[in-house]
Amino acid sequence: MTRSISILGATGSVGASTLDLIRRERGKWRVAALTANSSADELAKLAIEFGAEIAVVGDESCLNDLRAALSSTGVEAAGGAQALREAAARPVDITVGAIVGCAGLAPVMAAIEQGGTIALANKEALVSAGDVMTAAVAKHGATLLPVDSEHNAIFQCLQGNDMGEVNWITLTASGGPFREWSQAQLDAATPKQAVAHPNWDMGAKISVDSATMMNKGLEFIEAHHLFPVGLERLRIIVHPQSVIHSMVEYRDGSTLAQLGPSDMKVPIASCLAWPKRMETGCQPLDLAAIGELSFFAPDEDRFPATRLAREAVHEGGSAPATLNAANEVAVAAFLAGQIGFTRIAAIVAEALNRDIDTAPATLDEVLAVDADARLRATEILEKA
Repeated sequence: MTRSISILGATGSVGASTLDLIRRERGKWRVAALTANSSADELAKLAIEFGAEIAVVGDESCLNDLRAALSSTGVEAAGGAQALREAAARPVDITVGAIVGCAGLAPVMAAIEQGGTIALANKEALVSAGDVMTAAVAKHGATLLPVDSEHNAIFQCLQGNDMGEVNWITLTASGGPFREWSQAQLDAATPKQAVAHPNWDMGAKISVDSATMMNKGLEFIEAHHLFPVGLERLRIIVHPQSVIHSMVEYRDGSTLAQLGPSDMKVPIASCLAWPKRMETGCQPLDLAAIGELSFFAPDEDRFPATRLAREAVHEGGSAPATLNAANEVAVAAFLAGQIGFTRIAAIVAEALNRDIDTAPATLDEVLAVDADARLRATEILEKA
């Protein structure tokens, strides 16, 4: 049976892995929509290869290039924020939400409102708009499947079990490339060093988030919305080998762990084939070659991001959205060479150091909080 799919963020790392999996079973998939921010030429090539119905660039200034590349191909071309939402709203069997940052909020919400299945790789969506998004999922009867390797692991470990029986959900963290660095080394870390993750092949922003440990803080908040067992039952542990992707401990003392190679194709395939399984082409684990698995408590003195995220979700209101927006601004400034590595968390902390508004109740309110936090973080950068 042929299934239909839309991929929001087709030219990023998650989008590329998703399309690689589709190539393995090309006859089983009909590609409806592919989107990208500004990579018009790459998007056009993918749209032609997979026979997409429509290709959309978020940056409308790239639309003419996309149209030129797709002329006489039969693939529709569109551009801009509204076109992204319309593409996401097309009824399909599964939508992969892989647009990085808050730019993915509105398109993911449009897909949810169609009541379909969404494989969510955009962690910022649940961090900034968790209550709004989960309410929309319930209202429209949508199904939300987590693509993040940690949350997908938890999802698998919970299958067939009652969340009321859970003692702990443990998110594992690689610790990033700077796990063993001194404070002095962290102060001098460069963007090139920060994006060189030891285990995972990811985009620049998420690689920096891994280096600061902010990705694990964001995932902590995301897990709170996906698996409502209570904040007191969520914890983080550093596991450098990235073999165990997360664990669930039950009240009888049993702990279930999901193990797999450090390849995003595995959790993506879990979502694409759910509730079944599919081939990924990934190399199987060789536990004898790995030799040992090690675990460490997070060091929140050198890496305060996890503490900031935990405090933000406990504070509630607009704090999680503020945390996410300020982090995006600070990471972009670091990648541009404007600030040092350790200033990222400092800017986020300063942005959070104000009276917290009530929790946003609509997507527009979330976006307003996001815009305000970005402005505040930019002002902090300018003063520095």
